[in-house]
Amino acid sequence: MNTVLESDVHIEDVRAVFLTADNLKVAASILYNAYHDDPLFMDIFQAEKEGYEGRLRSAIREELDAFWDAGQPMIGLFEDSRLLAVTCLTKPGSSFSSGRFWHWRLKMLLTAGYFSTRAMVEKEEKIRSAMPAEHYHMVSFIAVHPDHQHHGLGHVLMGAIDSIVNEDSSSEGVGVFVSLPKYLKFFRSGFYQQISVITVSDVTGEILFKPKPLV
Repeated sequence: MNTVLESDVHIEDVRAVFLTADNLKVAASILYNAYHDDPLFMDIFQAEKEGYEGRLRSAIREELDAFWDAGQPMIGLFEDSRLLAVTCLTKPGSSFSSGRFWHWRLKMLLTAGYFSTRAMVEKEEKIRSAMPAEHYHMVSFIAVHPDHQHHGLGHVLMGAIDSIVNEDSSSEGVGVFVSLPKYLKFFRSGFYQQISVITVSDVTGEILFKPKPLV
């Protein structure tokens, strides 16, 4: 018997594939909904001030465009042509770091503002300095569409992340920064280990790392 999600998605029919340019608009919408109430993003993009939604949407769009332009891994879970979940990773040893590219910073300054851009760069610099490896993947975004949550798709995404990491001979593992308890539980269930606790702006979170299995 097939396992059926409340949203009528058959999990056996879900496939993990790399996103194409045509998928980025829907991916941005899924990420926006997932991170709208995240304390870190609310702090960085100043949720208390008018225009928060616009700043967040713009930042996510610029991030996805930068990931695409740099050829970083972006994985989606699909049932047929419907995008259900998405995750974005950075590759080991990539120049795609806190500095990004000068045009990315300029776009972020224009769309999200100086405070938000500085806070995002600060976050990534703190995370990078705390990592226990030199060559690693990093989970930058992970989200499941609101209509399909709590039915195992997150763990399917985690399996896709593991496959990317394990197939890359240069990678020592994968890290993630988490500021919400429910996500800590999720990643710990996938054998991610706490490395450090950091504070970005006014939000405290944990850096987790999953070493690549020794062959």
